[in-house]
Amino acid sequence: MPNWPSGQATANILKIAIAKEFGVSAEVQELGALNAFVGLEGGTVDIHPEVWRPNLDDVIKKFVTDKGVVVLSPRGVPAWQGICATPAAAEKGLKTIADLSDPEKTKVLDTDGDGKGEMWIGAPTWSSTGIERVRANTYGYAKNLTLVEAEEEVAMAGLDAAVATNQPMVFACYAPHFIFDLHKIVRITEPAHDASKWKLVGASDPLWISKSSASTAWDAAHFHIAYAAAFGKKHPDIAAFLERVDFSPEEVTAMSYALEVERQPAADYAKKWVEDHTARIDGWAKR
Repeated sequence: MPNWPSGQATANILKIAIAKEFGVSAEVQELGALNAFVGLEGGTVDIHPEVWRPNLDDVIKKFVTDKGVVVLSPRGVPAWQGICATPAAAEKGLKTIADLSDPEKTKVLDTDGDGKGEMWIGAPTWSSTGIERVRANTYGYAKNLTLVEAEEEVAMAGLDAAVATNQPMVFACYAPHFIFDLHKIVRITEPAHDASKWKLVGASDPLWISKSSASTAWDAAHFHIAYAAAFGKKHPDIAAFLERVDFSPEEVTAMSYALEVERQPAADYAKKWVEDHTARIDGWAKR
């Protein structure tokens, strides 16, 4: 189970659905993506519910393509990631990625009084967080912004407060996500993705951030369920079930809204979701 809302909901939905359909009980454990892949290879993890691409492409190459110890479901949920601004930030002229490199514009993001704006770039364990640091270095706004790493729950509480007080805020963001339903969030515009301008060194290199560069928007994203190849051989029926799971972006948004805004416990939300989608889950498990 990852540490963001939709992944937490999905992990619990899979747990309950697998118990219902196959009589196999599962334990849900929170892990970062890299540790989860090590566990998938080592036999301590069977399923990862939300593997993001292209964020984890180097990890997927290592464990899925090269080693063959992890299987990625062919079905993916379409996603987007980039930089967002509150309406107050956009009104202050922060609308494009180039604007973030202008210290005169970004000083409105200063909340601690040091004269330098702050920007949340993700949680410490997210693969995207390091890539956002690479992007900040390459575009140049790392020079005039303090890049903040914190858990998403903390950042979203800060976003709520910023919107309520009309405080300009710029932050890393992704969709599907409830914030686009909750607030009038503005997406910062960037040059279209150009693969030739993304040079990411593998995260196994301790200096990978300083050696990497990325000067255009993220590529189109998807996220997938992954499972251990050994688990798939032992439980081919469950593996086939996992490959039929087909959440929509709207459903994923609803999951994150329920957990983060309505404060529903993931297990409770999942139990009701499974009860409300019995026929669909039966279809995923068709023999």
